[in-house]
Amino acid sequence: MNNHPNRNHIKPRPRQHLEAVGALYPQAWKQIDEFRASRGKDLPMWPDWCFAPMAAWYSIVSADNNRTSLDLQLIGDVSRLAVFGAWRLTQGIYRFDPVLYDAIIGTSVNGNLPCEVLYRLPEWCVYIETPDLMWGDSPLHGFFSYLEWDANTERHELRLLLDSENRFVSIPLHLGDWSLDDAVERMHREAHYQGMLSGIPKGYLPTIELAPLLQPLISLLLYLCSINAEIGDGSRAPKIPEPKHTKKGWRLFPAENPTTWDVGVRIGAALRQAYLIAETTGEGTQNSPRPHVRRAHWHGYWKGAKNTTVERQFSLKWLPPIAVNVSDNDELVSTVRPIHSAK
Repeated sequence: MNNHPNRNHIKPRPRQHLEAVGALYPQAWKQIDEFRASRGKDLPMWPDWCFAPMAAWYSIVSADNNRTSLDLQLIGDVSRLAVFGAWRLTQGIYRFDPVLYDAIIGTSVNGNLPCEVLYRLPEWCVYIETPDLMWGDSPLHGFFSYLEWDANTERHELRLLLDSENRFVSIPLHLGDWSLDDAVERMHREAHYQGMLSGIPKGYLPTIELAPLLQPLISLLLYLCSINAEIGDGSRAPKIPEPKHTKKGWRLFPAENPTTWDVGVRIGAALRQAYLIAETTGEGTQNSPRPHVRRAHWHGYWKGAKNTTVERQFSLKWLPPIAVNVSDNDELVSTVRPIHSAK
């Protein structure tokens, strides 16, 4: 049964991680509720797309460890708490159809990152499985992603927490009108600056080429945020939870169990058919080239007229591989029925 809270006896990796960090900081979830209750009152009014800024988690870790400043180990705890604190509310695990998955991770993101669409993540924090990907010499099981609002600078960041076999890797990408390469460069500059503030020797922090490694992960995220994303079976969709009224005021209640969302089941089946037809249909002639599948690409566009009071909205579509010179291509394309994800 798909798209339901997991009922397996073996808990999914993300859930195991959630329970581990919850055991390390047993009061953290109650404390973050108190921080959110002060949002826009005693604390700044951070954006709705951010569950809680890292400054709140920094405060929780500092108080729990009776510290005014944190070393690298405890900074790692801040990163993990920020991820799992946001993920525990919905606990969504996104599992792509294998054929669609291969097509998506092979779709390059050229030019500037379409940051506008990332604010439409289906949940505050998502976990995407990444079969067959590696991080260094370690299998990459998946990654968490959420949006951060820096309480000091009001900078917007896309935060990734990579779940490799051996360790977590935290990646903070600054969002703005620039490319993935530029976002990684800005991340490196900030890391070295913060490292100097913390007394870390110059040259200690790694500067490996991250952009090519992050490219497939960003593409998977962009698909979840695209207007033609197919998530689930259409009967329901992932969404950010609404607070419920209790005797003690409004509260957000976490999901009891993870929910696995199948991504791209219909379009994956259509792509398999397209590949099969292209492989089994003739060699082609000079006037009619051999059937083949044209590569997928991203298509971004603005909705709404310029110079009006209505705010324009940028949308992104993933255009799937197209079967070329296939006799029944029209019938094939009609089998793809994208389902719009919740905004």
